[in-house]
Amino acid sequence: MTSIDHKVLYTGKTYTIGGRDGSSLSSDGRLDIKLSPPGSDHAGTNPEQLFAAGWSACFIGAMGLAAGRRKIKLPEDTAVDAEVDLANADGANFLQARLKVSLPGLEQELAQAIVEEAHQTCPYSKATRENINVELTIA
Repeated sequence: MTSIDHKVLYTGKTYTIGGRDGSSLSSDGRLDIKLSPPGSDHAGTNPEQLFAAGWSACFIGAMGLAAGRRKIKLPEDTAVDAEVDLANADGANFLQARLKVSLPGLEQELAQAIVEEAHQTCPYSKATRENINVELTIA
């Protein structure tokens, strides 16, 4: 699919140098971060943390849409604890993830329905579907 086939809503642009021990800057200057390898004591964050932050924020947005279709609002203290692992098996690196969702005050069945719908519509969930292991739980 090319951009001609659909309407682009937003394009995030970054310039990164140095890989996991470098830096990344967004085209609008709002993101200007040092990068460091996971588990190192170097200053900066790592791609797995950035992916977890982006996915959890996007997932909360998708849950908000799912709740809106049910004519309800998400609880103000809705949260997602996202964990993204950089793992290795047989010499090959891969990602796996866990999203622990907190929807305080919502009945378990409703919370489950909202989480499942969000996982079907969230762009990060779509991008990872059938590519990495993802575990979803409700706190």
